[in-house]
Amino acid sequence: MSLIRIENISRRYQMGAEIIYALRDVSLTIERGEYVAIMGPSGSGKSTLMNLLGCLDTPTSGRYELNGVNVSEMDDNQLAEIRNREIGFVFQTFNLLPRSNALHNVELPLIYAGVSTDERRRGALEALSQVGLSDRVHHKPNELSGGQRQRVAIARALVTNPSIILADEPTGNLDSKTGAEIMTLFEDLSDKGNTIIVVTHEEQVARHAERIVRILDGLIASDEKVGKGAVLTAP
Repeated sequence: MSLIRIENISRRYQMGAEIIYALRDVSLTIERGEYVAIMGPSGSGKSTLMNLLGCLDTPTSGRYELNGVNVSEMDDNQLAEIRNREIGFVFQTFNLLPRSNALHNVELPLIYAGVSTDERRRGALEALSQVGLSDRVHHKPNELSGGQRQRVAIARALVTNPSIILADEPTGNLDSKTGAEIMTLFEDLSDKGNTIIVVTHEEQVARHAERIVRILDGLIASDEKVGKGAVLTAP
């Protein structure tokens, strides 16, 4: 069974008398353990696709199955449960609590999930160790570099053992050297069996993945296996 299966998904918006199609009849399958980059220019529909994959939005038509469950017609509360259980988000802006240390920031999803204090702490320490921050657990965000903050955000995404890590422009606020380090970390996580979806408009970010799906004008323009570290040229 595929981890993600979307069939004939469309997302349209009413703008006055006009109907705008952000996605048009898109179908896509992603298997467990795949590392996929979704690429496209601004306005292509890639952010809409990310919101649908992340259960932040529902399609106007079509079907989305995540882990064998049809999530396309769920209400907001049901979607929130799916997000908390199945999806670890990594954002361009880190989204860390400024007055909390790295450990507490990583524990947050487990607090929402009702996990006990001892278990939360163990899980958060393990996740921080996975991203190479065992020596920074008591540091607050303003005491960390940009790359370290993003590592904390990745640890927070990992801590619930989600089905998918969904990263939106994860290197957008980082310099090129730090960005490359973060993408290498994603490769390491992929090698350990995590399913990773990175949404980006940057070729150098996408080429760390093993498959690239390009979106243009609300349609899938191409879908190619490239192998990790491949040198890509735009189609």
